[in-house]
Amino acid sequence: MRILVIEDETALRHQLVNRLQQEHYAVDAAGDGEEGFYLGCEYPFDAAVVDLGLPKRSGIDVIRCWRQRERIFPILILTARGRWQEKVVGLEAGGDDYLVKPFHMEELLARIKALLRRSAGRAQPLVTCGPFVLDIAKQQLSISGRLVALTAYEYRALEYLILHQGEVISKTELTEHLYDQDFDRDSNVIEVFIGRLRRKLDPDDALHPIETLRGRGYRFAVPPR
Repeated sequence: MRILVIEDETALRHQLVNRLQQEHYAVDAAGDGEEGFYLGCEYPFDAAVVDLGLPKRSGIDVIRCWRQRERIFPILILTARGRWQEKVVGLEAGGDDYLVKPFHMEELLARIKALLRRSAGRAQPLVTCGPFVLDIAKQQLSISGRLVALTAYEYRALEYLILHQGEVISKTELTEHLYDQDFDRDSNVIEVFIGRLRRKLDPDDALHPIETLRGRGYRFAVPPR
C-alpha cells in the first residue's frame, strides 16, 4: 500500500515517514500544500495523511481540489488541538477522519488501517477468500488455518491483489502501490514476487489463485471453498 504524507513540520514528517515505512508501506512525502497537491494528482495512492496548516496551499484546499478532480483515496486529517472548526471544514471538504496533535503513532497507524479497510469495502480486518484468510491488522496470511511466512513485500503484493480480487491488476499498477515514485519500473522484481507467492500459496499447484493475463497483468481468482 502506498501512502502520501503532507506535513510541514520537518521532524514530524520524518517521524511519520519512518514509522509508516517500518510498517512496510511505500511512502511519499511533501512539506507544503502545493507539492502535496501535485503528488496526489499525479500518482496513485491508497491513502493520504494531510496536515491542515500547510504553507503555499492549505490542507483544506488540497483536499477539496482533490475531490473535485475525483481523487477518491481516503484522507486522514491532522489538526491542532482545540480547533474544532477546522475539523468540521476538513471533513466537509472531503476528509474521511481526523487526528488531533499531539497524537500517539499507534493511533495514527490504526486509523490508517481502518480507512484502508473501509475503502476496500472491508469493515473487519479479516479478509476471507476460499481457504485463504488475510489478517490485515496482523499482516498475516493463513491457508486452511495454517500460517504462511511471507516477506514484507510478498505480503504487500498479496494484500493488494486480494483486496482487489477479481480485478485485473497491471504490473505497473502493482509496482506503483508497492514502491515510491523513484523505483525502477523496468525491474522484473514483480514477476519474482508473484512466482514466490504462487509457490507459497499453492505448493501442490492445485488452486491457481493468481492468474496471469498475458499483456494485461495479474488477477487473484476466488477459488472454490
